[in-house]
Amino acid sequence: MSNELGATAVAQIGMVVNDIEKTGQFFADFFGVEKPPVMGSGPDEIVQAEVNGERSTASCKMMFFETGNVQLELIEPDEQPSVWRDILNEKGPGLHHIAFQVKDAKGQMKTLASKGHKTLQSGNYGDGSGMYAYIDRRDDLNLIIELLESFE
Repeated sequence: MSNELGATAVAQIGMVVNDIEKTGQFFADFFGVEKPPVMGSGPDEIVQAEVNGERSTASCKMMFFETGNVQLELIEPDEQPSVWRDILNEKGPGLHHIAFQVKDAKGQMKTLASKGHKTLQSGNYGDGSGMYAYIDRRDDLNLIIELLESFE
């Protein structure tokens, strides 16, 4: 049996939200921790996001909760076209993706595309230390899979 993603463990669960401060406070209270800081997605010239193969200036606010082995990411998108905004508009707040840490995300994107799995959105981390890609698996799993690659 082949390992399609080259990953064996979930790294992150991502949720889209309308109000990151309010949702962040809920999870901080739920976990009994301090609310993490809100972060921006980063400067466009570094992020260089693409949505459905087209360059995009979409950005978002993010908040990360470390919950042991799996990170919880809250995402509040701006109004620019993005996969975050699409899911929030279509379904409302809730689950957006399950992420896996991989090596060679661009190679994985090509392999998955050859199997009919479209990349919905991709870009670099705001500090340039890695990249992300959202792979559409909504047709068979009702889910978006995120590939995360940290550059070394």
